[in-house]
Amino acid sequence: MEGKTILGLLLCALIFGAGFVISGDVGQYFNLSAFLIVFGGCLGTAIASFRMERLGYVGKVLRNSYRSRMKEPSAIVEILVDLSVKSRIRGLHTLVEDERETSIMFLRRALGFVVDNYSREQTTDILNTEMYFFKQRRDESERVLRVMADICPAIGLAGSVVGLIGMLSGVNDTGVVLATIPIALTSTLYGVILANFVFLPLAARIREVTDHELLLQKIIIEGVRAIQSELNPRVLEVKLKSFLTPSAREGQLVSLARIKERFQIREREEDAPRMAAPEEVGAAL
Repeated sequence: MEGKTILGLLLCALIFGAGFVISGDVGQYFNLSAFLIVFGGCLGTAIASFRMERLGYVGKVLRNSYRSRMKEPSAIVEILVDLSVKSRIRGLHTLVEDERETSIMFLRRALGFVVDNYSREQTTDILNTEMYFFKQRRDESERVLRVMADICPAIGLAGSVVGLIGMLSGVNDTGVVLATIPIALTSTLYGVILANFVFLPLAARIREVTDHELLLQKIIIEGVRAIQSELNPRVLEVKLKSFLTPSAREGQLVSLARIKERFQIREREEDAPRMAAPEEVGAAL
């Protein structure tokens, strides 16, 4: 997780907890019976509603969404434009080297299709199918968390009813009343907190990461299609920049010197017996 995100979460947690501290004794907000009722009820409902494999997958998605560092769309555009220039200079077969280097699985697979001479239609169809089912899996994970968020307040209300029943059964005993009232009140509190401060934010996080990754995948599909059709890198740059925000479109991504340095392209005398004319260089780019 990024440092700013961690700092923001800690700051908000401190502010949120300070409200409980200022209002009085903090211990009065902790009740083990109420917590077990709400947490056990939510967990049992989730197990009854979804397969264990699905719940395990949700845990993996959440862990990766907070631990993995996502690339920015501008970085993907830069990589694709660089690859486009390299493919025109050294040929499509040289992209197999970058297939091993890239850190994005979707881009690695796309480059593999290009190197294996898949047609542009086949590549687009396979990548679109993969993107569709990726979205389906992420939507299912988000749905699991939203269902649990819907369940928590109801389980909290059930805990409150349990506390009220215990209170009424011992209405003539002050000790029983004092022991059961906290269960009735804190159960509702726990249900609301779990729903709105845990499950809904986690679902929103999955949606945020999914939308970001889908944007990257769309950029990759357009870039790979352009590379396969040998689109001019300058035109490709303009096209892919349409995916970016206006502030991220400034500057020129294509730099021949940077391309040569990045891909370790060296001009040798036996490969270049004569110096290319300026118009030939312009045609290559």
